[in-house]
Amino acid sequence: MEHNLYSVLESGFPQDRNSIAIETPARSYTWADIDAISGRMAALLSSYNIPLGSRVAVQVEKSPEALMLYLATLRAGLVYLPLNTAYREGEVRYFLQDAEPAVVVCSPSSESWCEPLARDCGASHVLTLDANGGGSLMEAAKNQNPAFQTVSRNADDLAAILYTSGTTGRSKGAMLSHANLSSNAKTLHDYWGWRSDDILLHILPIFHVHGLFVAAHGALLAGARMIWLPKLDIEQALQYLPRCTVMMGVPTHYVRILEEPRFTKELCSNMRLFISGSAPLLVDTFREFEARIGMPILERYGMSETVMLTSNPYEPAQGKRIPGTVGRALPGVSVRVVDDQDQPLEPGQPGHVQVKGPNVFSGYWRMPEKTREEFTSDGWFRTGDIGIMGGEGIPSDYLSIVGRSKDLIISGGYNVYPKEIELIIDEAPGVQESAVIGVPHPDFGEAVMAVIVARPGVAPDLDALQASLKKQLANFKVPKKIVQIDELPRNTMGKVQKNMLRQTYADTFTVSQQ
Repeated sequence: MEHNLYSVLESGFPQDRNSIAIETPARSYTWADIDAISGRMAALLSSYNIPLGSRVAVQVEKSPEALMLYLATLRAGLVYLPLNTAYREGEVRYFLQDAEPAVVVCSPSSESWCEPLARDCGASHVLTLDANGGGSLMEAAKNQNPAFQTVSRNADDLAAILYTSGTTGRSKGAMLSHANLSSNAKTLHDYWGWRSDDILLHILPIFHVHGLFVAAHGALLAGARMIWLPKLDIEQALQYLPRCTVMMGVPTHYVRILEEPRFTKELCSNMRLFISGSAPLLVDTFREFEARIGMPILERYGMSETVMLTSNPYEPAQGKRIPGTVGRALPGVSVRVVDDQDQPLEPGQPGHVQVKGPNVFSGYWRMPEKTREEFTSDGWFRTGDIGIMGGEGIPSDYLSIVGRSKDLIISGGYNVYPKEIELIIDEAPGVQESAVIGVPHPDFGEAVMAVIVARPGVAPDLDALQASLKKQLANFKVPKKIVQIDELPRNTMGKVQKNMLRQTYADTFTVSQQ
């Protein structure tokens, strides 16, 4: 059996290779184009005579050709290493020194610093690729033979390395095999009901699990068309949504599109599935969306180390999509919530989320000790998330993510889970969203602090909010201070960067009052 992920995805391509696979505002690409362009790129990479398993590091703007470079890397038996386009030279240096790629592909605009850096880190070839599909990569590949024979790979051979965001300590390279990625793609294909006549609105970046492994794999394995946009552009979204059947986005996308009155149920009459991930979806957003469109957003849960783990149901017969939860474990995946001694907890009790399954990575690149720390003695991966199975009015096999373990606040010896407080604050008058953090405190070790963003044109009464929280929460959970800011800091995938908030407000209670 052939385990190369490209061969698995190609098995879903339609018989008519001249039909459209990817459509952009500027041009369209057929399935034959995908095969030929990725074939030429794969032939070019193979011509470099680098060992199988060598890394190909890529930091380029989103384009169909960038997706085909990923596919070409798989076909050539190499390991794909995508890098966030927001990373600067100092950050890229760390990744290149750590991964030691043989090939580096960058944007033409960063070539002046990237090429010497890549050479310094041992790369034998440095190429460019721009947002329009031009650059030295395409020039070098154009005369290669498109009929490339995809290299055979074993199930456990590496397909990709994804570096975690590294908000605490060194960024870690999660090693994902061909089997990890293909098993997840097949599971989601079945669970979300992918069809060959689907049309996916692709507005996500492709240096991350969500856009590359969930969205693109889903469409490719189904033989479904993608409408390929660089990012969420409201006017473009309104133009293309009437033709689409599936959309994947981060919560910010759904908040922004709900601000547009032209976004209506009629506009989405062909849509069968809206999916949200990469960051928690506010319950208010879920409810407003369902009221407007008549269809609830499907929220799911995954990580760089595991791709997708859980999902709210797709079929109504499987159960309801419950706001604030990420649903049940996907078929073949096991999820448990445990205490500090790795013992399973009763439903409704917050604890550490641990997972098992064919999608779970083998470990961190060149970090064997860290890998050992992150797996239990019986083989479960410690996700670092705090979660609850079940709870009041929620089926016992539904998972809710309460927060990251590093975000857990210990105030006066009591554990405080930020999500519990955020859910209450987000329901308060005039509050659009909130982030609850722990900051140093001379008496309590850590103090609970809330940072809020107001709804447009509204000024929340912070004193009234604090008084209200005192009536609803145990005293040790009530924020000792609430501040209002214009917007919460987020990374490119929409996750709130609480580490930045903790840094900003670190001295709130420790600086001597003059």
